[in-house]
Amino acid sequence: MTVWYALVDSVLSRIDAEAAHGLAIRALKSGIVPRDRRADPEVLGVEVWGRRLPNPVGLAAGFDKNAEVPDAMLDTGFGLVEIGSVTPRPQPGNPRPRLFRLPEDRGVINRMGFNGEGLGAARTRLAARTRRGFVGVNVGANKDSEDRTADYVTGASALAAYADYLVCNVSSPNTPGLRSLQGREQLRDLLKRVQDAIAAKPVPLLVKIAPDATDDDLDDIVTVCRDLRMDGIIVGNTTVSRPPSLRSSRKDETGGLSGAPLMPLSTEVLRKTARRVERQFPLVGVGGIASGADAYAKIRAGATLVQLYSAMVYDGPPLVRRIKDELAALLRRDGFASVGDAVGADLR
Repeated sequence: MTVWYALVDSVLSRIDAEAAHGLAIRALKSGIVPRDRRADPEVLGVEVWGRRLPNPVGLAAGFDKNAEVPDAMLDTGFGLVEIGSVTPRPQPGNPRPRLFRLPEDRGVINRMGFNGEGLGAARTRLAARTRRGFVGVNVGANKDSEDRTADYVTGASALAAYADYLVCNVSSPNTPGLRSLQGREQLRDLLKRVQDAIAAKPVPLLVKIAPDATDDDLDDIVTVCRDLRMDGIIVGNTTVSRPPSLRSSRKDETGGLSGAPLMPLSTEVLRKTARRVERQFPLVGVGGIASGADAYAKIRAGATLVQLYSAMVYDGPPLVRRIKDELAALLRRDGFASVGDAVGADLR
């Protein structure tokens, strides 16, 4: 951790986690967060969906729910940034407190509940920005919606023109009943309706799944995605499970667990998904990444891209450069000329 962020973290760690997040967003909007001005090494370049990204390290959805700071986060060194989840209508989410640090475990539990300003605010901000970098848009459903599939169609249709890729988030554990959309027929109907809705403005379409998916769940999900020729799967979201190794007094809070404790589970589910996908489309590995070694493990397990968020709670923006430097060193050590050469290395 750099000296400047160590000082900032000493303040943020003493206040409510959600309030600290709000301060981080304001700092990014003000421009006071330092940029990563170093060029990424060539070995980190990755080809995906017809684009070349400078590195495969992305910011996961959940940090910038309302599309307030995508460019500021790109400037910290991320190769891609995902905003959202965006719901059609604004909603307050679940009652506070709803975001909890687990410092002893380097984890986070949240039960935010798709809080956000809604589609209108996100679309206005995205339309106003100059297109640069690689920015994805993650869409979700309102809690009280009578037709949740229609919510995904509405969000994707409205935001496709401003997105480098779209994600249907059907795996948040904090909206009751949402994960039932991962069932074979429900998922097929949802994704087909979204595909049809964006056919006039086609962008890569992905689905974000839960790390709690069973083998049968994965069979259904991958079958649907292969049949529909989807562009990718993000593996995965937060988990409702609680590893017995957790030590924090907050470990039993209701919500989804993320951060370091999620790394083993999410990587194993990624590996299982990759075996089923058989390189028909790219996978994005999420869950527990806090180092270059973690990112490398996801890539070797089948991920073309990786994303992180929770580790930023503890290490801040300097973490992005450290992960990239460590990942580049590991790729070179093992004789890989590029990220693409290492994808799925542990499966071969």
